[in-house]
Amino acid sequence: MKNFTIYLILFFFLVVSKVIGQETFESEAKRIANKIEKITKEEKEALKEEIEAINVQLSEGKITQEQADKRKKELAEARAVIIEEKVTLAQNELNDLVQKKVDGKIKEDSSKVYMIRWKSPKRDKDSIHGEKRTTSQFVFAMGLNNTMVDGKLQDSNYSFIGSHFYEWGFTYNSRLMKNDNLLHAKYGLSLMYNNIRPTNNRTFVVNGDQTNLEVNSIHLTESRFRNVYLAVPVHLEFDFTRPIEKNGKTYFKTHKSFRFGVGGYAGINVKSKQILKFEEDDLKYKTRIKGDYNVNNFIYGLSSYIGYRDVSLYFKYDLNPLFQDNLVKENNISLGLRLDLN
Repeated sequence: MKNFTIYLILFFFLVVSKVIGQETFESEAKRIANKIEKITKEEKEALKEEIEAINVQLSEGKITQEQADKRKKELAEARAVIIEEKVTLAQNELNDLVQKKVDGKIKEDSSKVYMIRWKSPKRDKDSIHGEKRTTSQFVFAMGLNNTMVDGKLQDSNYSFIGSHFYEWGFTYNSRLMKNDNLLHAKYGLSLMYNNIRPTNNRTFVVNGDQTNLEVNSIHLTESRFRNVYLAVPVHLEFDFTRPIEKNGKTYFKTHKSFRFGVGGYAGINVKSKQILKFEEDDLKYKTRIKGDYNVNNFIYGLSSYIGYRDVSLYFKYDLNPLFQDNLVKENNISLGLRLDLN
């Protein structure tokens, strides 16, 4: 299981690095369209110059009208072949681009559709010009973390102020409706760090399938239990940013006004460990004890956020208990601030 989670983490970083570095479908389609337009324009200009040269020869009496017409026809056919060959190469690029889009190797970043033709690129008249329909954000969140049992916060077992959570990840934000900016689907990958600090000099001790809090024989300056998860969060986001009308075009922006999201997350446990600090003979010690601690290998829960622009108040609640078979079912709960940075 641990090797599997390591591979998932490596995959996470690989995906993020590729997403950041890849070119968008829109920009590549536009580049190919401009290339085709340039090919036809250059070849037509070249043909025009060649025909003008023939007309000069005709006016000077160096060739007959019949010879001039024949020569013009041959040149036009030759240029047509050249245009066809060059455009075919460009169309092959387009085919490869479309295949990459189908395979999911290129992200969609706009509702604009480009029609690739020999004469010039044209946009679908029904498309909305403006901001990208799918954007991406870096997410960072932090705040207070604790557990709940039967609807009651366990702040007597765990320090209320000293227990924290951290989350960072990468998300996509896709506008769901073509002509409306309200509804967005938000999805991505996150690393979640949930820390709880037991009170009264206690640490977690595994006893068979039970994981219990027990008083430690050593006087501890810190006792912290950390669980790390690789999770997939999915939210339906309501963004109240108003569209902008400019020069007859509609521009949709995000994260410029009030917004809130509702959804959930699911993932796997990557690592569990206790971090203990104590002093002895004027020496300071810090011990990290790794193990599974009977922690659930999987995590799933509900989450929501509400805020203004990039900053929001963030809430998470695990629907499954922290420990697999403990008689007392403790569910992790988090409340803090969240940043969604474009």
